[in-house]
Amino acid sequence: MERKKTIAVLFGGQSSEHIVSCMSAVNVAGQIDTEKFLPLLIGITEDGRWLKAPSLESIKDGSWRDSRTEAMILPDAGKHCALVGEKGNWEEIYIDGVFPVLHGLYGEDGTVQGLLELAGIPYVGCGVLASALSMDKLYTKIIVENLKIRQAAYEPVMAEELSEIEGVIERVEARFSYPVFVKPSNAGSSRGVSKAENRGELKEGLIEAARHDRKILVEEAVFGREVECAVFGGGKEPVAASGVGEILPAAEFYDFEAKYYSEDSRTVTDPDLPEGAAETIRKNAAAIFQAVDGYGLARVDFFVKEDGEVVFNEINTMPGFTAISMYPMLWEARGIDKKSLITRLIEHGLSRKTVQARRPL
Repeated sequence: MERKKTIAVLFGGQSSEHIVSCMSAVNVAGQIDTEKFLPLLIGITEDGRWLKAPSLESIKDGSWRDSRTEAMILPDAGKHCALVGEKGNWEEIYIDGVFPVLHGLYGEDGTVQGLLELAGIPYVGCGVLASALSMDKLYTKIIVENLKIRQAAYEPVMAEELSEIEGVIERVEARFSYPVFVKPSNAGSSRGVSKAENRGELKEGLIEAARHDRKILVEEAVFGREVECAVFGGGKEPVAASGVGEILPAAEFYDFEAKYYSEDSRTVTDPDLPEGAAETIRKNAAAIFQAVDGYGLARVDFFVKEDGEVVFNEINTMPGFTAISMYPMLWEARGIDKKSLITRLIEHGLSRKTVQARRPL
């Protein structure tokens, strides 16, 4: 019988999306095919401690944070292992692959991917470059500009410029009329994002965004339906785009609370869109994924205006896997259930390169 492969599921993390990551990990780990894989649950606390979660239930109730068993992935490429134990009693557990179910900074931005590259351990999802580029909204926009895909016009602002905030506001007002959206360049799940209807709200939005990142984007307001497309593939696997899903947010725009905590927010797969819009979305989603050197998976977000124009919004290289997340929903609508999807993602991650390392007997 073939040996089951050990897959480390990383979750939690030090970003503002820590709780969302835990929610996603429950669904990912709960759908791993245990006939093929042995999951090793490793949680990262908000203050950066790496702990072995004793069970799936401990992730659900949060008790994993009280674990006394540390578990850290070693960067030693000759070992391919996690060091697990407590009080100096360490055991090396060989790892075949990693599913980094981490959202936002220090997880979705290329940092963990860099650790895994050093360790020579295959992993699910985008590599260092694609993760870093896609996490940074400013640099994503520069890439998309070269594709000549329509996106919201923007004005970049650096946090250090806010010492002369009146000058920044005048610069923004010279380019855009209100309302505008203010976004940290590096933050996920709409953390620090605000809509400014006037000068006072713009000032508040800039200060709030600067709490999350030193790079800030002020964008023209694009009014349209919020839609998403799931992408899978890369490497030897052809890039495939799912159908389109529509977000019906409870809030005025799809902020963090509306995404994860409002029972009134809804998602719809295969919505009725203007003629040609769905195919444009699918085509653009695949093109953007390939342009950032994507691998594995991503969710690409757009607006569809009343006249049918499609406007790119952002790309997420480790989309949510919560109970209400669009990525798994979109593939389920195409006949791929969650367990099959997780298996495909893991197998695709394991195939990203040949591991030249010591194998267990």
